[in-house]
Amino acid sequence: MHLLGNLIWIVFGGLVSALLWFIAGVLCCISLVGIPFGIQCFKIASFIFWPFGRDVEVGGFGIGGLLGNILWLILFGWELAFTHLAIGLVFCITIIGIPFGRQHLKLAKLALIPFGARIYTKSWL
Repeated sequence: MHLLGNLIWIVFGGLVSALLWFIAGVLCCISLVGIPFGIQCFKIASFIFWPFGRDVEVGGFGIGGLLGNILWLILFGWELAFTHLAIGLVFCITIIGIPFGRQHLKLAKLALIPFGARIYTKSWL
């Protein structure tokens, strides 16, 4: 079922979104200061490309991750999280859209606090 959800996701915008996040990561990596932000963009791009069957665990960051999350949150994290939250709630209005809405809610969590977040594959059991 995860394969079907991911294929539908990719066809209807996942590929374009992942590509845009990848390009943002490359642009961030141009400067030395932006490299940590670029790495987080790559993390988000990989999750956007294949979200079904995977989950996000937020936390586990040190002082560097805390400072990175604060900067991320102030500069553009809250806008991205709000956008994914709004899209997720719109998808959850219909029964067919609920699985896609749940993925956007996971993306909102990751877009809010990416430093220290861990993306993992859910077990089948």
